[in-house]
Amino acid sequence: MIPSGKLWRVLGTTALASTLLLAGGFAYAMHDLLVVTPAAQQTEQAPVKSVESGGNFQQAEEIRVTALGDSLTKGTGDNSGRGYVKTVLERLGEETGKPVQQINNLAVNGLTAAELDEMLRNDKGLEYPIREANLILLTIGGNDLFRPVLEAREDGGSGDIDIEEIEATIPSAADSLRSVITKIRQINPDATLVYTGLYNPFYDIPELRGGSAAVQQWNDEAYEILGTDERAVLVPIMDLFQQRSADYIASDQFHPNQQGYQRIAQRIIQALT
Repeated sequence: MIPSGKLWRVLGTTALASTLLLAGGFAYAMHDLLVVTPAAQQTEQAPVKSVESGGNFQQAEEIRVTALGDSLTKGTGDNSGRGYVKTVLERLGEETGKPVQQINNLAVNGLTAAELDEMLRNDKGLEYPIREANLILLTIGGNDLFRPVLEAREDGGSGDIDIEEIEATIPSAADSLRSVITKIRQINPDATLVYTGLYNPFYDIPELRGGSAAVQQWNDEAYEILGTDERAVLVPIMDLFQQRSADYIASDQFHPNQQGYQRIAQRIIQALT
């Protein structure tokens, strides 16, 4: 208890000092009851649970899923709005016989690996849904590699750029991916982490078909990053869009359409069950 001599100065009689102390103590107590401190606010919004809040989905009674990353995880290009995430949730329930709960889908259109790394570093609100999950779905990297192409197309260009420009983005983006995985594991070391690899959305464009080599280089980097994590799975999908890619790419000629997302979901389910 803080000594009263440090809080109050005796300005009058002993009776007056006692009265002031009583009033001050009452006000202090009311402040604790009525004012929520920042620490209390954080605890109220995101209660910290024990290690069992994550865990391995295969041993859990309920599968709890958090999805994060870019527009692929958001489902952009699928007119039904399902993307691959909702199909994975439904199929997991069917295959395992367990209830499946989506905690949150935190995906953001246009997100790069560096931007996701920054979000995980600065946005503490992401920690709770990641910590609660026993299955984490992640896509990232496509915007890092293909943003120059997309920007050229938005400016009215043909999008025909030097493949070396795409390859030049890989080292820094891979460093960001490594940092993203590290931060996710600092929050939740036990959940199964599913990273879906990249594909070449411009395979039907002869000038950009060579971009598949850059995509494969990225996928190799991702495999190396995830290879030391025994609870991580890299799901390759590049081959799904090599043949008949026009059948599985949306009208924006970048994202999968509904059929494309279904194929991605099927590949993820094959990897998990």
